Amino acid sequence: MPGKPKKACIVGSGNWGSAIAKIVGNNAARLPQFDDHVTMYVYEEMINGKKLTEIINETHENVKYLPGHKLPSNVVAVPDVVEAAKEADILIFVVPHQFIRTLCSTLLGKIKPTAIALSLIKGFDQAEGGGIELISHIIKRQLKIECAVLMGANLAGEVADEKFCETTIGCKDSRMKPVLRDLIQTEYFRVVVVDDEDAVEVCGALKNIVACGAGFVDGLNLGDNTKAAVIRLGLMEMIKFVDLFYPGSKLSTFFESCGVADLITTCYGGRNRRICEAFVRTGKSIKELEDELLNGQKLQGPYTAEEVNFMLKTKNMEDKFPLFTAIFLICTGKIDAKELINCIKNHPEHM
Repeated sequence: MPGKPKKACIVGSGNWGSAIAKIVGNNAARLPQFDDHVTMYVYEEMINGKKLTEIINETHENVKYLPGHKLPSNVVAVPDVVEAAKEADILIFVVPHQFIRTLCSTLLGKIKPTAIALSLIKGFDQAEGGGIELISHIIKRQLKIECAVLMGANLAGEVADEKFCETTIGCKDSRMKPVLRDLIQTEYFRVVVVDDEDAVEVCGALKNIVACGAGFVDGLNLGDNTKAAVIRLGLMEMIKFVDLFYPGSKLSTFFESCGVADLITTCYGGRNRRICEAFVRTGKSIKELEDELLNGQKLQGPYTAEEVNFMLKTKNMEDKFPLFTAIFLICTGKIDAKELINCIKNHPEHM
């Protein structure tokens, strides 16, 4: 039926998934083109002897990942991903990137063939035989549906607090653009849609590597001038990476929210910066700090640094990306964090 209201499903319920559920739930209830029943796939956990899905559905609050924020009552937590997704016309993926292949193989053949996807996942996956694969490409290939991406300077807590911010949707399909923009945009969450899908997504992954570098700078008490140098050199390496591996992207995309804005906010806030600062100050491993400080959330930066390094090493290009390479080596304990400053001093940009 043309014009039938479209159903949305949020696949994931961490702090970012829950913040987006708040937006999507309110828009679905308000706008006639969407079905007001929104499902949210929640990985089932026990919280003080009670199921997390039951707590969310009774109290309309994700007490574990977004405490203190009410979710709209039309957002229903579902512990089975197939059950959550089977009726959906729009699937919004917002899970740690390590889980995407498993989720897609679970959903294959169980969703509407006409469904479209939007990925909010910041990170890459290792491609078979080396290199990296974009998450949206995995979703497209495994589920055989179109997949756009959303990336931006969007710290989940601030979005949930309804503090003004911008975001970028990368979408090539002109029919999908207005649907996705209407579902996501609010007075405080402004959407710009661009065609440059791959560059938008790559920015969202690579900035987490640079944020690790910013965290090392903070841990070493090197100050804001040094951090600014890391951000600038990081942006240069991001642009070079996209030019080399995803040619045809527009430079203007790096000046959208998904590019320089997201890079800045992640290097001053966000979990990658915080954990990498603690890594330098405490001497504990990244894994220990992730377990200790993130309340079950996953860190993306060090994993992304590893995946990017795997690709650079395979293509003998580590020396072309000295900042990315140094951050990978520090995260894995191969060199001391203090070596970061030498890497910056000797960066080809300064030669």
